[in-house]
Amino acid sequence: MPGTEITTLGEFGLIRRLTENIVPKNPSTLQGVGDDAAVLDYAGRQILLTTDLLLEGIHFDLTYTPLKHLGYKAAIVSFSDIYAMNGKPRQITVALGVSRRFCVEDIEEIYQGLYLACENYGADLVGGDTSASLTGLTLSITCLGETEKHKTVYRHGAKETDIVCVSGDLGAAYMGLQLLEREKNVFAGEKDFTPDFAGKEYLLERQLRPEAREDIVDLLDKAGILPTSMIDLSDGLASELLHICRESRVGCRIYEEQIPIDFQTASMAEQFHMNLTAAALHGGEDYELLFTVPLTDYEKISALKGVRPIGYITQAAQGSYLIGRDGGEIKLIAQGWPSL
Repeated sequence: MPGTEITTLGEFGLIRRLTENIVPKNPSTLQGVGDDAAVLDYAGRQILLTTDLLLEGIHFDLTYTPLKHLGYKAAIVSFSDIYAMNGKPRQITVALGVSRRFCVEDIEEIYQGLYLACENYGADLVGGDTSASLTGLTLSITCLGETEKHKTVYRHGAKETDIVCVSGDLGAAYMGLQLLEREKNVFAGEKDFTPDFAGKEYLLERQLRPEAREDIVDLLDKAGILPTSMIDLSDGLASELLHICRESRVGCRIYEEQIPIDFQTASMAEQFHMNLTAAALHGGEDYELLFTVPLTDYEKISALKGVRPIGYITQAAQGSYLIGRDGGEIKLIAQGWPSL
């Protein structure tokens, strides 16, 4: 009898199937699989633990990704998970799989990026492992973080009438990827080639050297706002919002006209004849924070720079929908885009 194809379950369906019967045995394990990071309790401090894997040809293309940028981004991906739990990253370990085509200086470049990210975000690189690889370059980052007790924010805390908010702007990283892929395809057919990146620096930065939103976590804390749920935007707004809705057993309504989009993102989408809202909903790799807050915090949240209310939480029976500019409702789906 043939086995079940992974594509019939999808990434998240596979994760659920593999982990649905796990029951934590240690009292120090407060949260296991199912959120941006595990939560561990040691002597009154809640320890956050997360792991991210980046594979050449799946998550990055070395045709246009500088190795130093790759190291920096690899660390940021894990830091973002810690901030999504309302925590602070403290230590990372790094595992590398390296093929013969890389030299010592190449690995040093990756570590320069890792060290820079750790310096910028106050984390320590405390260990790791290296191995030969037959399939290209592989990076795996494990990050330990911490948060104050009773301030950890999960995906499952959203309540009816909560406000749905997002930091920054969306879709830029995906449009940066499209730009890089276009120039790569042009380069393949020309000997003397100069990439056309003028005026598009922001898109490239969002794709190649993103930042984690430590500033938003600090801003919320200073404003006295504790989100009821939160997640980072690695797989796209629609997918991540549906995670919150499923884990919180609620529905939502978000407004197309309220989704924050940068001018360069809009301009690039027009050049590519792509749907701008689809890029913002499904593009991924923005590493912004998506969170919900009580309706009573509306005035506080509206006063914060860099945060945009985009909708509200409803009862689960009402489903999860995007309200278009024409007032029509479109059901949210976790469509996603391929990484490359």
